Amino acid sequence: MFVDIHTHKSSNSVYPAIRNLTFVEAENLFLSNEKGLFSAGFHPWHADEFSANSFSNLEKWVNDNRFVAIGECGLDKNSQVSLEKQILVFEKQISLSEEVQKPLIIHCVGCFNELLKLKKEHNPHQRWIIHGFRGKPELANQILNSGCSLSFGEHFNTESVFITPLDKLFIETDESSMPINEIFNLISKIKGCNTEALYAGETLIKSFSIVSK
Repeated sequence: MFVDIHTHKSSNSVYPAIRNLTFVEAENLFLSNEKGLFSAGFHPWHADEFSANSFSNLEKWVNDNRFVAIGECGLDKNSQVSLEKQILVFEKQISLSEEVQKPLIIHCVGCFNELLKLKKEHNPHQRWIIHGFRGKPELANQILNSGCSLSFGEHFNTESVFITPLDKLFIETDESSMPINEIFNLISKIKGCNTEALYAGETLIKSFSIVSK
């Protein structure tokens, strides 16, 4: 399966996709019977919107079987929200991820030292997936060695893709117009394998039925 691990688009694609929702979208969707796989969380650009009430809503949604990942969440040096606040909000989501046993979809820009420090401090059991990774292989190695996984979209560093183990390699469209199967084809050529060998996304979504029980 061409599993799209992270997208902001609502699509009628025949391929499985985890659609990232805004809080307004999530509030409406989880009151409906719409089928699909979804994620939601506090993006670092909007960490100042965190409140007891909004977090309570997130805690409620994560118990829906359609809610399969928390995020995108994380840290961003370009956010107008202080890094201290971003870390506090991110740590809340780390704890929730561990509690409900669902992975984190992570947005990280310019804060990988801080992110990897938090990874070491919290020593999570749930998977951390760095989405839309475009960094160099040196950084990719650091992240992979910490136990995190990487997700690649339309734009990526070829060497970073090449060194990423298949069990830690995810693929996404994010906001790209390129179809997920085309991105799979690009990645498979770099890895020297067929698209069926890019199995991480399929393995993850097959585990959701176990997690949600």
